[in-house]
Amino acid sequence: MKCLNLVLLLLMISFNSIGQTNDIARAKDEERIKKVLTDFTDAWNKHDAKAFSNVFSEDADFTNVVGKGSTGRNEIEKFHAPGFSTRWKDSYQKITQSKIRFIKPDVAAVDAWWEMTGIKGPEGQDMPQRKGLLNFIITKNNETWLITIMHNMDLPISQK
Repeated sequence: MKCLNLVLLLLMISFNSIGQTNDIARAKDEERIKKVLTDFTDAWNKHDAKAFSNVFSEDADFTNVVGKGSTGRNEIEKFHAPGFSTRWKDSYQKITQSKIRFIKPDVAAVDAWWEMTGIKGPEGQDMPQRKGLLNFIITKNNETWLITIMHNMDLPISQK
């Protein structure tokens, strides 16, 4: 009986240790995903299409607020470069809130609420502040998290 109790105690310790290891790994992955979001907005705020595209996987799909998009890192860079030198060249974007849900250990669905100021209209006029929601599928490959799918939407300014 003592031997059985010892085995059960060792199993409980082992399972607890595994759970703690998984919690630590998940926390590290959440931090890495948050870093992707930071790199995303930093590149946007620097108006750097190359740096912006580097947070996307090579085969990523991007869709903007009006349903236009591009596929592949290079195309995402080409898509954004003209806007970064015109309409968005003085824009500032910040993520105000995010939610991460792991689908699998190497796949996460991420919602990120954003606000943006400094946008110019088609005639160069100042546009009002915008708010929106980014929905990402972010995947991990060799400890590196990258955006694989992104959909963007505008939200009414009264929304969070």
